[in-house]
This record gives sequence, C-alpha cells and structure tokens, in this order.
Amino acid sequence: MDRPVSTNVIPAEGEAAEPGPLSNRRTIPDRPEAVRDDGEGWTATSAPSPSGRGLLVALAVTALLIFPFPAIADEAFVTSQPAQMLSVVDLDSRKVVATLPIPGKPAGIAVAPDGKRAFVTSPDGKALSILDAASRTVEHRVEVGGGPLGVAVHPSGSPAYVADWYQHRIVAVDAASGAIKGEVKVGDSPSGLALTPDGSLLLSADRDSDAISLIDPKSLTRLASIKVGTRPFGVTVDAEGKRAYTANVASNDVSVVDLAARRVVGTVKVGQRPYAVALAKGRAFVTDQYDSKVSVFDVATLEKLAAIAVGDYPEGIDVSRDGAFVYVACWEANTLSVIDTATLKVVDDIDVADGPRAFGIFIRRTP
Repeated sequence: MDRPVSTNVIPAEGEAAEPGPLSNRRTIPDRPEAVRDDGEGWTATSAPSPSGRGLLVALAVTALLIFPFPAIADEAFVTSQPAQMLSVVDLDSRKVVATLPIPGKPAGIAVAPDGKRAFVTSPDGKALSILDAASRTVEHRVEVGGGPLGVAVHPSGSPAYVADWYQHRIVAVDAASGAIKGEVKVGDSPSGLALTPDGSLLLSADRDSDAISLIDPKSLTRLASIKVGTRPFGVTVDAEGKRAYTANVASNDVSVVDLAARRVVGTVKVGQRPYAVALAKGRAFVTDQYDSKVSVFDVATLEKLAAIAVGDYPEGIDVSRDGAFVYVACWEANTLSVIDTATLKVVDDIDVADGPRAFGIFIRRTP
C-alpha cells in the first residue's frame, strides 16, 4: 500500500524524495470555521452586603481547600494534512473541542513544555505557524522556505527549531516574535527533531543520509553525525537525555543511540515502515505504517513485547504526562487511537479531521 502525497508534500515512509502527484485518494472537504468549546461561566446576580462579605470570602476559601476546582484536561493538538486542519482533543472526555484551519498542508507539531504555545509546520506553505495554545489563535506565520517538516521547541519555550527537508538545514525561530534567529546545515532530508530535556543537545533525523545529526542548539553548530538504520524519520530522546531512538522506515527497525558515546548500541526489528517512537513505562512504542500496528519493546532488554493493532496507517505518536496512555494518529482511519500502557490494548478511537499526521510532540500539558 503506497500512500499518495500531494504536490510538494514531504514523503514519509521511504518513498522517493521528490514530490509526488496531487493526491486524488479523497476529496478534501470544505474547511469548517474554527470552533471552540469554552464551557459556561457563572454570573453573579447580586452583590453581598458589606457585613456579609467577610463571611462569604471565608466560606469560599474553605470550599476551595476542601473541593478544589478540577484541573483543566490535557489536550492533543493533531495536525491533519489533507484537511488543512488542527484538531484539539480534550484527553479526559476524548472529544474534539476545537478546530483551527492551518493552510499549507500541516504536518509537524511541537507543543511547548509549559503548554503556552504550539508550533505547526506546513510543507506546502513553506511556513511555520506559531499558535497561542489556550486561545487557539495564530500569533505568527513565519515563512521559512524550503520544505518545513519536523519541529521541536526548546524546553524554555523558545526558540523553535524547524527541519527543512529540501534545503538540508535546521532553522531556529524565536517563539515570541517569529523572527528567524539562525540556521545550521545538517544531513540530507532532515525530518524528525528532538531535544534533550536540559536543552543542551538538538537531534535531527537526516533521512537520506541514514544518520542523525547532533547539534549545539545555542551556537547552531553541528557537532557530529551518527550512522543509524536506513532512512530514519522520527527521533525521540529519553527522559534522562542519555539515549535516542530512531524509527528507520526502510530497514524496518529502531536504532538505539548512546548520546554520550555517540554510537548505536542496539537495533530492534519492528513492523513495516516505522515512522515515530514514543517512550512510556520503560517501553518504546513504534508506529508501523504499513502494518497498521504499534510495536512495543522493553528499552532495557530491547525485547519485543507486543504488536498492537490500531487504525490504518499510524504515524504520529505521543504519551500522556503520567505515561498511562499512548496516543496514535492514524492517517487512513482519521482517528486518534488510545492505548493503555498497562494492558497494551486500544481502549478508544477518537475521530479527528481527515488525514491526521501529528508528527512530533502533540500532547499539551495544560497549566
């Protein structure tokens, strides 16, 4: 099964690097207007008397201590390429609560660790959209040129780093102003990006070089290139910042890289056309596009544990903040599959806009 791509859309699963013909797989639906679900607020009908105001304040404080307001649910920001849409999913209710049109066939996504901003790449539009995550509004649309695909954001919230597939470079963009701060050349056809948790190292999966680049994000200096499997697409760094995992679409495996030693220390065979990797509960979860499954292996022993059937053509994958659930964007099924990491079973499928990719960190941890 070979997924068609639109003109100038970056191939994702080991296809030729050249842009393919305009897709006629499905008719792209009309774009709905952006919608939001803000809930309902309280309106006071009368003001308390001065004599009773102190008592009411005391009662209110006591009520907050005993019955605190529930935290706002975390959200998934899911890019859908043919629909040219971003779907926002409430992860408690598992419902789409907002949509936002994003022109230029959006693919890559990175939500800042503080949940304030989201960054979306549009390969056809040659642009990066910077969003206010809470208000679902576009703050800046930055023309980066080339073929922007993967995106990652520094742990501090700025800058964002954009992988330019066609010009073989990484572009740094200031989150607040949208100004381009610099760039660095990497290997051929950079796709996925990832940063270590302390922000000291940026990684680029250079697909057509069969390698990853290690970059100093502060000086934008390329420090090293490490050979991995064939055509690495997604790259993920563990919570300790010690190991990286690349999904290699042409060799059907995952390379495990020791970042300090700068070498591959393990290879795990997975399903056909692995796209991206997520880590949870001591396990790696890998989207296998052609198998419509998620492969799971133990990160300590590298033993394969399961292959979980999900929706057709799984691509982007991310993890809840407590590691209890893994979320998988399924391109052909138009769903976000939810996997319970304890049982390794799919517990829900959430309908989203047509052609979800969600390539990157798409879970928003709400304040």
